[in-house]
Amino acid sequence: MEIKTTTVPSDQLKPKPKDSELAFGNIFTDHMFMLDYHAGQGWHDPRVVPYGPLVLDPATAVLHYAQEIFEGLKCYRRTDGGLQLFRVRDNFRRMNESARRMCIPELDIDLVVEGLKTLLRVERDWVPGTQGTSLYIRPTIIATEAFLGVRPAAQYLYYVILGPVGAYYKEGFNPIKILVEEKYVRAVRGGVGSTKTGGNYAASLYAAEEAHKKGFTQVLWLDAIERKYVEEVGTMNMLFLIDDELVVPPLGGSILPGITRYTVLDLVREWGGYRVSERHIAIDEVMDAARNGRLKEAFGAGTAAVISPVGWIVYKGEEVEVAGGKTGPLAQKLYDEITSIQYGTKPDVHGWIETV
Repeated sequence: MEIKTTTVPSDQLKPKPKDSELAFGNIFTDHMFMLDYHAGQGWHDPRVVPYGPLVLDPATAVLHYAQEIFEGLKCYRRTDGGLQLFRVRDNFRRMNESARRMCIPELDIDLVVEGLKTLLRVERDWVPGTQGTSLYIRPTIIATEAFLGVRPAAQYLYYVILGPVGAYYKEGFNPIKILVEEKYVRAVRGGVGSTKTGGNYAASLYAAEEAHKKGFTQVLWLDAIERKYVEEVGTMNMLFLIDDELVVPPLGGSILPGITRYTVLDLVREWGGYRVSERHIAIDEVMDAARNGRLKEAFGAGTAAVISPVGWIVYKGEEVEVAGGKTGPLAQKLYDEITSIQYGTKPDVHGWIETV
């Protein structure tokens, strides 16, 4: 399909922020990509248009039944000025998995990748160049049919917005302090915890706000049935290095299959030196390993922060320190390796990079 492009007049373009002023998620570029779906017609009318409000009927299905999914990825500027994407097709494959679970029609991956690249070429001057900054990409699908009644919609809007970002956490790459949530749960196996849909994040807000008020950066979620096994931390998958075993909770339907999680496991298995285990790990095992010095490192992995080392874990009022409250060598090595590939300072031998 031909991708139509309508651009903002040059004298109406937004001022671009300095790299040093960037936070996360509060600045958006001048244009967005859009694609429509109607039952019987399929996805159609791909276009780049000026960034602006969406006009929705008050009965629009997404507002009442939360039929919505999204993704998160980044565009990076190399030192030579070129732009590149990291594992972009994995993100869109995951988006299609989310679509299936939410009864949303799947996307043509080649079409949406080309649509994204077209948008990025229009917005290339928005991609910051300082190490640690990037252009965040948010693809979204919402149900747009206007009706009341519990059924899948017959109309959808896919759109992509962009925004230049700095570090996700105010701590940057420094270790964070996390609270193990004892009272609330986020997702249950058999539900939509493995789907990147807004309801999962809405379900996490109350506990996260309570934790923030107590001085914690993130909440570490336990399984919803036994309240015993570690699942994930806030917006990231969670990993623990106990002795020489790197343990990551398995994908059982209640946690997100993270792209950075896959990357970490691929790299650590390739490097050797550690046993990699995708297994259930009880919070009691984590706390006991921390008490006796066997917990060498703990860190989160996700697109926004890449690798986020954990320096302190609090559970049932007990605080344990991890890696002396510092970034461990494995977390540092993973962060350096992944970001070097993303920014093009190291060769991509895995086929993860696509240039724009």
